[in-house]
Amino acid sequence: MRLAMAQRANYKYWAFAAIAIGMFASVVDHGSINIAMPTIAGHFHTNLPTIQWIAIGYTLTISALLLPMGRLSDLMGRKRVYIIGSLVFVAAAALAGASSSLTMLILARVLQGCGAAMTQGTGMAIVMSAFPAQERGKSIGLIMTTVGTGAIAGPAVGGLLVDALGWRSVLFVNIPLVLMGIVASLAILEGARGAKATRGSPQGKFDWLGAALSTGALVTFLLAITNGHKSGWTSPPILTALLGSMALLGSFIWWELRTPAPMLDLRLFQRRVFSYGVSAHFITFLGGSAVLFLMPFYLQRVLGYSPGEAGLIVVPNAICITLLGPLSGLLSDRYGWRWFTVGGLALSVTGLLILSRVSENSSLALVMPALMLHSSGMGLFYSPNSSSILSTVERERYGVASAFLNLIRNTANVTSLAVATAIVTATMASLGHEPSLEAVSGSGGAGVSHAFTSGMRNAYLAMMGLVVVGMLVSALKGEKPALSGVEGPVASPSPSVEGHKKPEQKAQT
Repeated sequence: MRLAMAQRANYKYWAFAAIAIGMFASVVDHGSINIAMPTIAGHFHTNLPTIQWIAIGYTLTISALLLPMGRLSDLMGRKRVYIIGSLVFVAAAALAGASSSLTMLILARVLQGCGAAMTQGTGMAIVMSAFPAQERGKSIGLIMTTVGTGAIAGPAVGGLLVDALGWRSVLFVNIPLVLMGIVASLAILEGARGAKATRGSPQGKFDWLGAALSTGALVTFLLAITNGHKSGWTSPPILTALLGSMALLGSFIWWELRTPAPMLDLRLFQRRVFSYGVSAHFITFLGGSAVLFLMPFYLQRVLGYSPGEAGLIVVPNAICITLLGPLSGLLSDRYGWRWFTVGGLALSVTGLLILSRVSENSSLALVMPALMLHSSGMGLFYSPNSSSILSTVERERYGVASAFLNLIRNTANVTSLAVATAIVTATMASLGHEPSLEAVSGSGGAGVSHAFTSGMRNAYLAMMGLVVVGMLVSALKGEKPALSGVEGPVASPSPSVEGHKKPEQKAQT
């Protein structure tokens, strides 16, 4: 039955549907747990900085393990790794929901992060492999629709469940959904291995040292970035962590260039489209991710909207991404990447420019269109840019490449929040106020509101500058051929090779 389904023309949609169930549940879980954290803090009688480790532990684990799990899926088989990851996610969710202490809950969320790391990049690779090369953008757009829908549903579902059944229900609710995704994956997905490397060959071995070095570098860096504004960026622990992460990264690069079976083949960066696309990916998310992080403080503490109203105000942004992501992916398959990556980032720059002019008296008629411009631009950018990067990677390496893209985005997201917080708090300190976002939630009055708004404007200007750089890099990246496959051999990074394959080469890819 599964073989017959795999041979049908519409197998790609069945494969997407199987993966979409678990992907949707994972995104809903992330959004709903954030809503539940204040209630969890009250239940365990702890403060917000401590309770945030529920989210931090989960995010750090995913970021640290994405690359090793992506590579593992290419070696062991993506279906196998995806299903094992889903089972780990379910078991950890049940453990978290039954936790009798905060320590147990945080450890369960770390275990859940292990499962999520196994499914995130792997699921994306499974979907893209099910679609032909000329529909790569379309497949990424469908993934964006699933993620965007989950992002909209997560906070709403979480709020309803916490009010009606308590915080534990938020952790239990996704278990049947993920189990349904496991059953669908077992019934639908092909079981072929991701990589062509044979067992026992040097290329088919797992790079344990590379995995350890990459994990150590990421965890050290993200811990430093997450705690830098609290401990002080020049404090010995933070400086030591940053220097340590650089040393580990350097060791990782040295090892990956010498081992016969690297975790991530760094020679991919010799390919122009890959290196420029990855650079634009990181710079853009570094510049754009903190917009919605700062906005709730502004809407609630400066403009005076309730949490529920603030949540409704930002919902249209998720809708913009959900609608425009698939559209830009579909159209970029036909018309090329540049119009959508450069044009999308131009919209984001416009939105950020408007946001950098807001004041304590600005109306929603100014704020909401600016937010929607920014989100629309990000939605237009993501699918074509991801498609361009993956067009340079062989299909048997989609697992590690997809994981690497998710890793770049996660790292940029965390760094963006840290940079924006540092800019805002530094501005507040320069105006004579307590340099912390917690001060905005207090009763500091108009002075604190003015200082925060000034800092937010500075942060948005800095973020706009980064997105401008991302736009320029996207413009220099180059355009796609009519039918995009692998850009060319690693040893041929010359731009003249890109986009000039013979017809028979395109048909093979």
